[in-house]
Amino acid sequence: MKLIGSIPSPFTRKARIVAAEKRVEFVWEAQNVWAPDNPVPDYNPLGKVPVLILDDGTALYDSRVICEFLDSVSPIGKLIPADNRERIEVRRWEALADGALDAGVLARLEGQRPAAERSTAWIDRQMGKVARSLDAMDIQIGTRPWCHGNAFTLADIAVGACVGWFDFRFPQLEWRKDRPNLARLAVKLAERPSFAETAPRE
Repeated sequence: MKLIGSIPSPFTRKARIVAAEKRVEFVWEAQNVWAPDNPVPDYNPLGKVPVLILDDGTALYDSRVICEFLDSVSPIGKLIPADNRERIEVRRWEALADGALDAGVLARLEGQRPAAERSTAWIDRQMGKVARSLDAMDIQIGTRPWCHGNAFTLADIAVGACVGWFDFRFPQLEWRKDRPNLARLAVKLAERPSFAETAPRE
């Protein structure tokens, strides 16, 4: 298998963390998706990363599909529960984290437009989604050791990749302020080798 992704991408990072936790071996290919000659559209018509190329040439995307596949190919430490209610709860966490990232990416791209073309209202709208999502995460974690139940799951990976990206791209956000539960989880996750080895960078 080959995983194509971008090192700064939180969605790529999520897939890499899952692969590391599941001890799934793959060939890693880092690409700049903004480069004119990047090969990602050859595998994913949407032009987004990550993309997982299976041994038979099948291309899997997006990160949610890839993470579910990786969790299924290795029996080590199931990250997505088998029970329907438990599984849906973990996927709900993933949807919340991914949605916050989607809003953050949109805000960042808008902020990179020339000042005369930039919409402050659009940026504020997206960052409002981010703030509400982070608040919800903090409240829902409460005093529990993990996002869902008493075990490390895909929910924690998704949330960790999410807040790690905001640390990287929006350090001025200071999201830890008034969110002690989420901050506590982030510290614990950062100590795991899978998180330390995939920290975002340019």
